[in-house]
Amino acid sequence: MMKAYWVKTNLFIKKLFSGYIWDIPNAEKSIYLTFDDGPTPEITAWVLQLLKKHKATATFFCIGKNIEENVAIFQTIVTEGHSIGNHTYNHVNGWKTATASYIENFDWCDRMISNFSPLPNYVKLFRPPYGKIKRSQAKYIKAEGYKIIMWDVLSADFDQEITKEECLKNVISNVRPGSIIVFHDSVKAFANLEYVLPKTLEFLDKNQYNYGTIQ
Repeated sequence: MMKAYWVKTNLFIKKLFSGYIWDIPNAEKSIYLTFDDGPTPEITAWVLQLLKKHKATATFFCIGKNIEENVAIFQTIVTEGHSIGNHTYNHVNGWKTATASYIENFDWCDRMISNFSPLPNYVKLFRPPYGKIKRSQAKYIKAEGYKIIMWDVLSADFDQEITKEECLKNVISNVRPGSIIVFHDSVKAFANLEYVLPKTLEFLDKNQYNYGTIQ
């Protein structure tokens, strides 16, 4: 059965939707770890501890509702030097949501970030849930000063029909300097993430990659 997602974003897609950021080419061999759908009790804390062990930084695209319910974890993400981004308040699908409702959901998450971030000046980053967003929605979000961040490599840790070994292969066989890599600090993804993230970090360290935060 054909998957409803792609693991490696091809050049055609990147050029077709060039107003979005798919990767960040650089000469320093930097890659960009990202985590969607948190903060999640225990799981996000586990991720943060592992990142600290490897001296790695990342970018967390947070759901507004989860920020509101887990303020301390959210603030720890920021104080430990990671970037944060807006992932809507309720993880809504842009293709299935009227633009006015989508904007309202985006704004609601923006308020959660503003209200609870311990830093007054944060970089405005947005990732649409499922990677699905209408032009009208993107136009508003960009006008608010946000960069729309997609991905170069999708771990597919959320897919409970693939093995953890396949999930790991998705990452290490596709990562390149400049890659934006997607993981999820969510309950659904944790069975794969628990196996894949430590091994990914070991691979990246061994191959002398640097860790960047999206700015």
